[in-house]
Amino acid sequence: MTTAPSPLPPLTSLSATAGCAAKIAQVDLMAALAHLPRRRDARLLVGLETGDDAAVVQLRDDLALVETIDVFTPIVDDPFDYGRIAAANALSDVYAMGGMPVSALSFVAWPMAELGPAGLGRLLQGAQTVCDEAGIVLAGGHSIVDKEPKFGLSVLGTVHPRDVVRNDGALPGDVLILTKAIGTGILTTAKKRGLCTDAELQPAIDSMCGLNAAAARAMVQIGAHAATDITGFGLLGHLGNVLRASSARCGQPLGARLAFQQVPLLPEVPRLAALGACPGGSQRNLAYAAPLLQCDDAVQLWQRLVMADAQTSGGLLLAVAPDRLAAMLEALDIQGVAIHAAIGSVVGADAAGRIELAV
Repeated sequence: MTTAPSPLPPLTSLSATAGCAAKIAQVDLMAALAHLPRRRDARLLVGLETGDDAAVVQLRDDLALVETIDVFTPIVDDPFDYGRIAAANALSDVYAMGGMPVSALSFVAWPMAELGPAGLGRLLQGAQTVCDEAGIVLAGGHSIVDKEPKFGLSVLGTVHPRDVVRNDGALPGDVLILTKAIGTGILTTAKKRGLCTDAELQPAIDSMCGLNAAAARAMVQIGAHAATDITGFGLLGHLGNVLRASSARCGQPLGARLAFQQVPLLPEVPRLAALGACPGGSQRNLAYAAPLLQCDDAVQLWQRLVMADAQTSGGLLLAVAPDRLAAMLEALDIQGVAIHAAIGSVVGADAAGRIELAV
């Protein structure tokens, strides 16, 4: 008589943090990076200076490499879905630069005693599924034993140097477009606390597993002044990075005006946010953004937390010239990007990174 294998423990029960909410806080990361010496290399088109999504290194007049790595702790309990989400999240950094991924290497830290090789196999199968969808090779990787699961990819992509989309090119008057709904941090936290069902969580899983490839194709085709993907620093944090980097490049302080009602939200997010289902990373994000955040009196605390919600494998945030807005929205439609919305605009400001939030 054979004994059925014991079910795996929920992955999120083995981790103190979840997904991109595990990121080091922006203020601490900036303090750490300040210790690195500034180095210049003519081949480096995009490096550390603006906190962009990936590095870009020029090889020829018509070819550059896009390089990124992204690793995080489990955000869902199923190893297969964890692998899919982590792979889509890592690939997103290449898409955000206007590049197309070519190959990837994986990194995994795995508690073998608790989860075993079968769980690890499901994780890798999930990642392979998304790499297959992206048309890239998962060529190998590195693994270690650890008490806490961690997984991610190092991704190599290519881009023509003229097609690189940086995070520092936004200009006054640009319209801000978001290509996925937000709220993954709130939903996954709510599930961990028993505040939502598997069915209510599923739209977040579907969103996190979705590639940003189609949005990137539209972005490159029409031309965006700037772009970034929305992950662990939340919409406010990543938009703030774009505004500060663009202010330095254009020589004047830039801010943004956002309309909360225009921001696409995943189902159940307002209810769960009002109940306090907010990851610690989102609270840190809001605290970091608060000095430059100006809210209308009608904006409630839960709405501010949603705007700072730590996303995993979120959408692209595009800064688009007003005269290209209609073409960009049409291109996103043609490419099959189901969710996309104009959520605000870039404006001159009294301080670089100032964000005005209205209901």
